[in-house]
Amino acid sequence: MQILLFIHSLIRWFVLISIIYSLFRAYRGLKNQALFSKTDNAVRHWTATIAHIQLAVGINLYFKSPTVQYFLSNFKEASKNLEFTFFGLIHIFLMSIAIIVLTIGSALAKRRKTDEEKFKTILVWFSLALFIIFIAIPWPFSPFAHRVFFRHF
Repeated sequence: MQILLFIHSLIRWFVLISIIYSLFRAYRGLKNQALFSKTDNAVRHWTATIAHIQLAVGINLYFKSPTVQYFLSNFKEASKNLEFTFFGLIHIFLMSIAIIVLTIGSALAKRRKTDEEKFKTILVWFSLALFIIFIAIPWPFSPFAHRVFFRHF
C-alpha cells in the first residue's frame, strides 16, 4: 500500500508537468503559427499515456485503500466526513472525468486537419482536464482532504 501511494504521488508530478508542457507547446505553436511537429505529437501522446498510467495506479490504489474500504462499507456514516467522501467518491470521479477529457482532447487533436486546429484542441481540452485535476488533487491546502506535496516511503 505504501509503495502504491508513493508511486501514485510521484506520477502526479509527471502528469502535471506533462500537461503544462503540452499546454505551453500548444500555446506557443498557436501564437507563432508553427507546424504541428513530430515532437508536438509525441508530447500529446505521452501526456495522455502518463495520465492513463496514473489512472491505472489510482484505480488499483482505490480498491486497496483502507480509507475507501471504510467509506464503501460504512457509506452512511463515512459520507458525513469530508475526507472519507473525498477519497471514496469525489477524487476517483473527478480524476476519471479529467482523464476522459484529456483522452478525448488527445484523440481529437490527433485527427484535426490543420496545425492550428491541433494546437487549439490541445489548449482547450488539456486546460479543462488540468482544471479538473487541480480541483481533485488532495493538496496540503485543500479544503477537502490534506496530503503532503511529496509522499515518502
